[in-house]
Amino acid sequence: MSEPAIHTERQMIRPEKDTFLAEENPFEAMMERFDHAAQLLKLDSGLYKVLRNPEKQIITSVPVVRDNGEVEVYTGYRVLYNTSRGPAKGGIRFDLNVTLEEVKALAAWMTWKCALVNIPFGGAKGGVVCDPTAMSMQELERVTRRYTSSIIETLGPDSDVPAPDVNTNERVMAWIMDTYSMHKRHTVTAVVTGKPVEMGGSLGRREATGRGCMIVTREALARLGMSLKGARVAIQGFGNVGSVTADLLAKEGAVIVAVSDKSSGLHNAKGLDVGDVLKWVRERRQLAGYPKADAIPNDQVLTLDCDVVVPAATENVITRKNAPHIKAKIICEGANGPTTAAADEILEKKGIFVIPDILANAGGVTVSYFEWVQDRGGYFWDEDTVNRRLESIMVRSFTEVVSWAERHAVNTRIASYMIAIDRVAAMHRLRGMYA
Repeated sequence: MSEPAIHTERQMIRPEKDTFLAEENPFEAMMERFDHAAQLLKLDSGLYKVLRNPEKQIITSVPVVRDNGEVEVYTGYRVLYNTSRGPAKGGIRFDLNVTLEEVKALAAWMTWKCALVNIPFGGAKGGVVCDPTAMSMQELERVTRRYTSSIIETLGPDSDVPAPDVNTNERVMAWIMDTYSMHKRHTVTAVVTGKPVEMGGSLGRREATGRGCMIVTREALARLGMSLKGARVAIQGFGNVGSVTADLLAKEGAVIVAVSDKSSGLHNAKGLDVGDVLKWVRERRQLAGYPKADAIPNDQVLTLDCDVVVPAATENVITRKNAPHIKAKIICEGANGPTTAAADEILEKKGIFVIPDILANAGGVTVSYFEWVQDRGGYFWDEDTVNRRLESIMVRSFTEVVSWAERHAVNTRIASYMIAIDRVAAMHRLRGMYA
């Protein structure tokens, strides 16, 4: 499209609030990058309007009887952002901070992520506003099944395929699959991914996001003429993504100098014994109190002197306030949306190589795609096959992003968006407009 059409839409936001929106509103932060990429692609104004708006947004009440007999009504969301390239794909999170704007942004990110690694999915995301840590297992199951039944018309292997996300796991996916299957009167394993292996889950799925982060970090270091062996890495977030990334990087010879979770940050300039830290967390469920490292504030992990920083926790942790203090040469975004648009400009001026979230953490959805393929075919692969095929896709996608960045003289994030938007737009042009 022509630039003026995009500027006309953006001018609806008052200039003095634009920076605030980009820093605080996850959807506007995502769309700021989208707008830049769309301008460079000269995206048609009609397609711009289509791609800037989600296809479907569901807000539903989730009434549940608590163990004490009282009824609680939670709010649930499911957003299908774009399904032109295939079934919607995206996680479900249970968290008190879930909002429609966040879910919408995450659904859009999933759209671009799937297109970037060129797998045949569109983007979706869902969530329930609740505190799963304050629920019994029975209450959590009731919430899951009631939420599933409330969005069941959108779900299906050919329409919308959920996966685990914040505070959800294999067991929650098993409940969703069972609820959906009971309504359909036959077992439908391909309706969700991230399931237990025993019921159609894929080998390698749990480690996939962290493995993808390890692969692209290795490629980025090589790009800068550095070796993964001996590279100093700090990781914010020690959940599934952060802990697996730390473990795999350490096994490849990297020195993990710091990790953190909600309870504490840990720092050891000579390197942490990741296996020992993992054992501590398995036994105590948090990093706090670990005796073989210095305790530091969680946010300090991002600004330590190191070669690679991996923000693997939540959105908006790298902002205009702390971006000037980041010393790492590479940022690998294990989390979704960890860097604000305002921080991007600072990082680019500092010459920091950013592996954007829609590339860095795409390993999870890639192996979810493998799981979906295996479920539908009824034939399952060994773990070496899964990991080999994941590596092939991640390396190819990294190479494409770097190539686009050089060709168009843009940073890696905008290059990633350009590739993704170009692929989604191409599908819309081929399919035409149903009216």
